[in-house]
Amino acid sequence: MTQHLSTLPYVIRSATVDDAEAYARTHVAGLHETYEHIMPPEYHAYYDAQLPAIIERRRAAFEEASRTPDSARSWLAFDDGEPVAIATSGPGRDDDRPDFELHHIYTLRSTHGTGLGQRLLDIAIGTRAAYLWILNGNPRAERFYVRNGFEPDGTSMLCGTTWHHRPMFRMHRPDRGPAGTAPARG
Repeated sequence: MTQHLSTLPYVIRSATVDDAEAYARTHVAGLHETYEHIMPPEYHAYYDAQLPAIIERRRAAFEEASRTPDSARSWLAFDDGEPVAIATSGPGRDDDRPDFELHHIYTLRSTHGTGLGQRLLDIAIGTRAAYLWILNGNPRAERFYVRNGFEPDGTSMLCGTTWHHRPMFRMHRPDRGPAGTAPARG
């Protein structure tokens, strides 16, 4: 059963295998909008060219998630039936930070300031302790996460070739609720 969560005028629901293309297209659009001021044109061209492969990887990830209860989960937000935002979270992937990880949230520019990003964060990680990685030079995202209790934990690294070796840093927040309330599952 798919769980629907409303954030007027948005409908947020768990992503399914059938959503792979919409999710991937929204992800790439979010990358373009978020990083247009940070990343070179080659970065954007790469993601446009890789879209078919990204769709297939997303489809495989959603198939795996449907078979594995404790794997990463993803959500799509819609405005009048059109996808406008995505989120994915799951068990931590960093050896030195085994707690929960927010893999990403991307909201299209048309939704900024509406509370949609906050709702996705609340759905994706609940009140539990979590960490995330953020690209340097993204002050809007950094302010959002600081408002939500995240702080840099002192860990940084350079991204890989696809991300043009840009620096990024990790942020963490402690548990914020009773028994580390888990994210919504659909």
